Formats: sequence, structure tokens, C-alpha cells
Amino acid sequence: MKIYSVPFLLLFLLSFDNEVSEFPASGLSTVDQQVSDSDKRNPVKIIFRSNDGGQTWVDISEGLPENLADNFAREDFSADDNGVYLRTGDGIYHSKPNSTAPFWNKENLVRKEKNNAPGDSVFTGFETGVLKPSGKLIESNGVMLATSQQGIIRSTDGGKTWNLVIGEGGVGIALERIENGFAAITYNTTEKTRRVRTSYDGGKTWQAIDAGLPPSLSIASIIQVGKYFFCGHPSGIFKSSDKGKTWKLILPSADDKVFNLSASGNVIYAILRPGGC
Repeated sequence: MKIYSVPFLLLFLLSFDNEVSEFPASGLSTVDQQVSDSDKRNPVKIIFRSNDGGQTWVDISEGLPENLADNFAREDFSADDNGVYLRTGDGIYHSKPNSTAPFWNKENLVRKEKNNAPGDSVFTGFETGVLKPSGKLIESNGVMLATSQQGIIRSTDGGKTWNLVIGEGGVGIALERIENGFAAITYNTTEKTRRVRTSYDGGKTWQAIDAGLPPSLSIASIIQVGKYFFCGHPSGIFKSSDKGKTWKLILPSADDKVFNLSASGNVIYAILRPGGC
């Protein structure tokens, strides 16, 4: 896979040990109460980990600054089998494999630009006329997809030319690779909501999978882990076992924030952010 014009990139690790007690996905109030009773050193409570498909969640926020959630962009949080990273204006917070509380160390270093997954990158964009990438780019089997100001765009010639494949008047929000295809989130200016779609023909055509989700302006992320889809929504984290036909809320949100999701293997990371942006 090729990397195209990446301004910065984060790699985020998702393989922690099991020495931290886990909490049921019955709501953040349950998580907050148990954590506050057992660990007064952790005031943040913004990033959680699940090793069992979202059934239970561990708060791994200890070691992060209290205001971190308000000071980083969507592209500054991601995960793979090399580590989990949160990028801020003055450094990168890094959690190593099998780390225990406090989970995070700050690195005031300029890291080498690198993909957050094979074929994925975040970049400033190619100067290709009206249609040009403006956010995330993913590549699979010679097909490149990217978020843009017009929606989701597609290229089959290495980024020289682009075609609009999802255009609803608004910007492209998110792109992810799923098994045998792609998933995307866009903004529809007519319905005034964000839409979630999948494609299984190389990004040529797209099917809506959000009929079972409450309409919202702040749907933040869509990922696949194993056979399940997970969606970061203002109401919380939703899980689907039938490729988006139906959805179940497995972890409610809190404080008007939205979960952004990332995964490595079967491990899911969820970080709370204002508005999911």
C-alpha cells in the first residue's frame, strides 16, 4: 500500500493487559462510580477499552490531562498493533503495550509520518481541481477513497483524478475499511443529519445502514470488529450484528459528548469528544 502526502499521523496501540478491573457496559454512570471509588487519581474518564466486543469497558484515561478531549482533532486519535497515541499541540501521549495505570507517557517529539493502518493516511490533499481530498484517504486493491468538502470521492489512477461517489451537499466526515468493502459517514444538507453507508463494490455504489440509528448531526465514527459494526453516536456506542440492519446501544454517552472509535484486532478504543468532530 502507498502513503500519499501525510502531514502527520498517529498510531495507536490497542493491546493492553487485563490487570485493570472491567465494568459492564450499562452506562458511563456505572463506570464513573466504580472508577471514582477505586482510583481518585483519574479525573479525566474520556477513553475506554473493550476486549470482548463491547460487553465490558475499562477506563484507561489515567495519565492524561483533564482538558485533552477539547484540544485534539479526529485524526489525532487512532490505533493499531504498534501502540495507541493521542496527538496534542505540544506533544503526543503514548500508551505502550501491556501498560498499567498510569497508562500514558507524553512524548515531546516529532514522530515519523506513518499510516494508522495499511493504506490509510491523513493528508492535506492533492491539487486536482474542484474535487480534492481534504481529510482521510484509504486505499484497497487499487481504489482510493477520500473525504472531501463535497463528500466522499474516489480515484482509480493513483489520485490523479477523482469522482464524487457520495455527494449530499455536505462534507465527508469519516472513512473506514470493512470486510470486503468500505464504510463512510457524510453530512446530508437536505435532511440536516449525518448518514452512515457501506460499499461492497470498491466504492462505486453505497447503501445506507443508519435506519436503526437516531438521526443526528454528530454521528462520529463507524468501524468493524470481527463480524460486528460499531458506531460512535451522541447517544453512545451502538453495535450491529447484521451489518447495520439493526443497532443496539451498548454504552451510553455522557456530558453531551460523542465517542470516536478506533480498533486494533478485536480490541476497541472509544474516546469521548465534544460533538464528535
